[in-house]
Amino acid sequence: MTIIELFLLPEEAANEQEVTRKIFQKEKNFSSYRILKRSIDARSSTVKIRLLVEVFDAGEKIPEQNFSRGYKNVSHSKPVLIIGCGPAGMFAALRLIELGIKPIIIERGKNVRERRRDLADINKKRIIHPDSNYCFGEGGAGTYSDGKLYTRSTKRGDINRILQTFIEHGASPDIAIDAHPHIGTNKLPQIITSIRNKIIECGGEIHFNTKLKELTLSANEIKGIKVSENNSRDLISIPADAVILATGHSARDIFYLLEKQKILMEPKPLAIGVRIEHPQKIIDAAQYHCITRNKFLPPASYSLTHQINGRGVYSFCMCPGGIIAPAATDENEIVVNGWSPSKRNNPFANSGMVVSIEESDVKPFEKYGALKFLEYQKQIEQTAFKAGGSNLQAPAQRMVDFIENKFSSSLPSCSYIPGINSVRSDEVLPKEIINALREGLKSFGKKMKAYYTNEAVMVGVESRTSSPVRIPRDKETLMHPEIKGLFPCGEGAGYAGGIVSAAMDGERCAEKVSQYNFYKKN
Repeated sequence: MTIIELFLLPEEAANEQEVTRKIFQKEKNFSSYRILKRSIDARSSTVKIRLLVEVFDAGEKIPEQNFSRGYKNVSHSKPVLIIGCGPAGMFAALRLIELGIKPIIIERGKNVRERRRDLADINKKRIIHPDSNYCFGEGGAGTYSDGKLYTRSTKRGDINRILQTFIEHGASPDIAIDAHPHIGTNKLPQIITSIRNKIIECGGEIHFNTKLKELTLSANEIKGIKVSENNSRDLISIPADAVILATGHSARDIFYLLEKQKILMEPKPLAIGVRIEHPQKIIDAAQYHCITRNKFLPPASYSLTHQINGRGVYSFCMCPGGIIAPAATDENEIVVNGWSPSKRNNPFANSGMVVSIEESDVKPFEKYGALKFLEYQKQIEQTAFKAGGSNLQAPAQRMVDFIENKFSSSLPSCSYIPGINSVRSDEVLPKEIINALREGLKSFGKKMKAYYTNEAVMVGVESRTSSPVRIPRDKETLMHPEIKGLFPCGEGAGYAGGIVSAAMDGERCAEKVSQYNFYKKN
């Protein structure tokens, strides 16, 4: 067995015979090969595809890669409650099943099929359903994201295990070899449904349209929860000795609930800005050094960062061939996010462009304590709603007009379906964000050819980059330091930043629950 590196033209990398020929030039006595990693090298004027290939000599066979999670039937096992059916909650449930523990998932929103109707209401009727939207419902915010599976959290768990689980449930095997894998918004719902079916098949439970209303405590120890079903005023008690809290970064009512119950939380800085959309052809030309993108190359992406007096300005959740989505979770607020289909074949490229928020920025919100960044975030979203016209249209401005402090008399075509309204960005965002964005965008215009253009439109506001609150936990047990049996988990608790890192954190919390006093001695 030998591992070799190949740099091929895009059309060569897409041709199996050509790949075989290139391998033969380096290894004369090989019989088969397996691609381990695939990435794009666009550093020179000629764009290449880099392949890391495992080569097997004559007579050797490619070893089979058998992935099996070893699920158990947990129908009659002791239960653990999981609050939230996003990546953290679903992967926590799968891991609990492997460990012989019954997961019961409590999800405020609807399953993926029913959830689509509520998303249509947002785009067509401009109606927000507070418990069923782009953030809430089966699969969480990840279901209607790009399905990006890239993470830097390489030491927090087994990334390949997460990727193989997605493949097992219908994702393309390519996600295991691509340097920046993604699934695509059009394919995620089927995959999420398959994972749900597996959880139920093994004896787990998932309760949709069910909302956490109270943690039941005795002597600072979890004894269960109280929930409402279908927005009923009647509360139902569910006993349990352990709760995995995996509610996502937009579940503000959970933060208010914890505050009401005097459960320790901490303020957590975040980043806020806009979502910038270019015609995809501009990004392709800049990144691939061409007039027209080679048909064997995917739509180009970018990653940009800049520091201004210690404050970061950076691109976030870049979506080639994507759509800007209305991601608000309540009335009277504007929040935008981005997603792409699996082929990334829409004519626009969008990316969050955000600024790190510091303690000094939220001094006027000190009275809110642990929720001060949340209230700062909330005020900006409500300001954006009014500026856009109070009808889910988003405030927008051309990029060069923004830099030159000009009102945009017209706006380019935009993928944001509810529509955009020309507004000066400094009427929406605080000056600390405006000033940093202006400097950052000037810098990016120098780094990336044609990025700085009035064909680009800035759509506000990109404000849900991460949780504005951290729910503390012990480093060893992953349990809340004051509440026994409470396991803060994933993005909402402040311990993840994307699908894969959230999934890995869900698995880690499940493992710690199983160790919790031998899970309360069964």
